[in-house]
Amino acid sequence: MTASHKPIVLLLGELLQTQKEWHDLAQIAELRQIKDGNRKQFLKDCQSGAHDGVLAIARTYESVELTGRFDQDLIRLLPQTLKFIAHNGAGYDQIDAEACGHRGISVSNTPGVVNACTANTAVFLLLGALRRAHVPATALRQGRWRGSMGMGHDPDGKTLGILGMGGIGSAFALRAAPFDFTMQYHNRNPIVRPSCNPTNAKYVSFEQLLRTSDIISIHLPLNNTTRGLIGRKEFEMMKDGVVIVNTARGKIIDEEALVEALEHDKVFAAGLDVYEEEPEIHPGLIKSDKVVLMPHVGTATIETQRKMEMLVIDNIRNVLQRGSLLTPVIESRKGRR
Repeated sequence: MTASHKPIVLLLGELLQTQKEWHDLAQIAELRQIKDGNRKQFLKDCQSGAHDGVLAIARTYESVELTGRFDQDLIRLLPQTLKFIAHNGAGYDQIDAEACGHRGISVSNTPGVVNACTANTAVFLLLGALRRAHVPATALRQGRWRGSMGMGHDPDGKTLGILGMGGIGSAFALRAAPFDFTMQYHNRNPIVRPSCNPTNAKYVSFEQLLRTSDIISIHLPLNNTTRGLIGRKEFEMMKDGVVIVNTARGKIIDEEALVEALEHDKVFAAGLDVYEEEPEIHPGLIKSDKVVLMPHVGTATIETQRKMEMLVIDNIRNVLQRGSLLTPVIESRKGRR
């Protein structure tokens, strides 16, 4: 089979841990790649027909810098030959998957393989927030020993509210269990299968979780229902001195409301890996000594990145060999109906 007769696959961004496996796909596909540029250029190239013939796109999370969000304006300009998008990430809010479905484009993500790594990050942030670890850690590096460190809190016996007991939420619960929390959770619906609630956490309403939890850890996808879910009204419902952990998506929390809650001691501390307007962070969060901050690195380990990239490649390989994605997201399937 000559290169001109092979299906075309376009990679947006770079796969850092699986270059050999990616290049092996050249045996059954013509591989193209975009490593630099911007949204304006990408849209222009789509309009000019530069990407005509592309069957599938593999995209990294960071490639949003090259294309912007895959919204309706971008999706309508994608080549008519495009039928599949393999996204490297469990969360796929960078893509309007339902609009893709209406265009006949299936979208996949990387569920499962991110659970352990993200849950580990949430535990790290939880413990750091309970101790307000940022204060002594910063003081130590500045030669001030413990600095203005105050007393933190032990986890033992506290009520841990898990908002979203999916794959990551349940992995987090397993890791938090040895700290002797009383665990409760809220989902849209109570969990039926015991394997999906390995710590036998109690199901409570959203309001009850807010009102009775000492610590609230967020593990929800970002969608129209969860965007801005936690704002001033919700913070007012919470216990005084609550601890907030978020490794899901920044836009679930109104950062202005969080900063106010921190300033008024409604929130004792927060541990955050995600932000409302990444990579911009609210100045009040930067200034606060009550917040442990990480720059969206919940899955930034060699092992997990390799697993994620391999799942992207496996999705593309399955497209080329069997004409379907392995892990399609439900929204793109809905859109195709």
